[in-house]
Amino acid sequence: MTTPTDQAHGRDHGHRPLLNRRLAEFGTTIFAEMSALALSTGSINLGQGFPDTDGPEEIREAAVRALRDGRGNQYPPGPGVPELRTAIAAHQERFYGTSYDPGTEVLVTAGATEAVAASLLALVEPGDEVVALEPYYDSYAACIAMAGGTRVPVTLRPHEDRYVLDLDELRAAVTPRTRLLLLNTPHNPTGTVLSREELTAIAALAVERDLLVVTDEVYEHLVFDGEHIPLASLPGMRERTVTVSSAGKTFSFTGWKVGWITASPALVTAVRSAKQYLTYVSAGPFQYAVAEALRLPEAYFTGLREDLRAKRDLLSAGLADAGFEVYRPAGTYFVTTDIRPLGETDGFAFCRALPERCGVVAVPNAVFYDHREEGAPFVRFAFCKRTEVLQDAVARLKGLAGG
Repeated sequence: MTTPTDQAHGRDHGHRPLLNRRLAEFGTTIFAEMSALALSTGSINLGQGFPDTDGPEEIREAAVRALRDGRGNQYPPGPGVPELRTAIAAHQERFYGTSYDPGTEVLVTAGATEAVAASLLALVEPGDEVVALEPYYDSYAACIAMAGGTRVPVTLRPHEDRYVLDLDELRAAVTPRTRLLLLNTPHNPTGTVLSREELTAIAALAVERDLLVVTDEVYEHLVFDGEHIPLASLPGMRERTVTVSSAGKTFSFTGWKVGWITASPALVTAVRSAKQYLTYVSAGPFQYAVAEALRLPEAYFTGLREDLRAKRDLLSAGLADAGFEVYRPAGTYFVTTDIRPLGETDGFAFCRALPERCGVVAVPNAVFYDHREEGAPFVRFAFCKRTEVLQDAVARLKGLAGG
């Protein structure tokens, strides 16, 4: 019989752990832990990256209209509703000059997280190596593990006021077992936006070594310095790149979970083969609303970017005044800081104590690393909040500067 001790350790009747060994290293996400801490202490939550206001009213009303009209209330088509697939293709053409066939080269997913998961499950065999930039969004590691792949991190490191990619280190990480590069630009959590020079070198490496690439570009419209360049737009990359994006970050409706991929017909077919056994379909009425959102005028995208630029500058200045070393992000809505000027070295301990010290919650960057020591002194703050909330947080954090 199963004893209480067995139950406590997650063992079944055969004394084997209940959780698949591929996922054994992954516990409750740091976001859940820190958000719970924010609630229990009444702190300002700058840990988890979700806006504290909804997106455009006309897009919310478009979802209501779809619900009332009965559009999407039953299963939508597996690849996504035609209106959204057409809008996604038009978006890629409008902003980047890249042409995709909405019928064969676009797939709608349950957010970008499912898009990445389905891509890795479809394209990676057990034992394949997947090179990913470290620190990485936490789901990447779990998705690689579920696919049976081997994670090979290449570390972005701070240099002067930004995090940089060592292209020689990237090249050295690629072996005969490497199947795929998993990239994220604009990059969460560091805020780095890979330059044309860096992306051109990555593209040349992928072509030379015949690698597939999955590139997560969900922060594509949140670039404050430089420009966002889709990797698929570079020579030799169109047929080997799965480009991932979503509506959550661009339109501030993160709960809708509407994401997508654009890729060649062969890659879309492969990813759809895995995706259909995950959620099959999702977010029916919201798909129609996102189709309208993608057609919003240029002023919307510019306004979003400028609003977040001002919030980036507000929080970055406040963190610097509080004694942090600040790496001002070129994109995303996160600021990474170094806590060593405050006399601290352990990001986990610092973040767990911060709510009691200041009434603010942040996230330790070490959770995004395989090499935990590389990320130990770094802490991430989100600035996708109302200006008055950020001002309050900055006021609270000032107490750190005095010790």
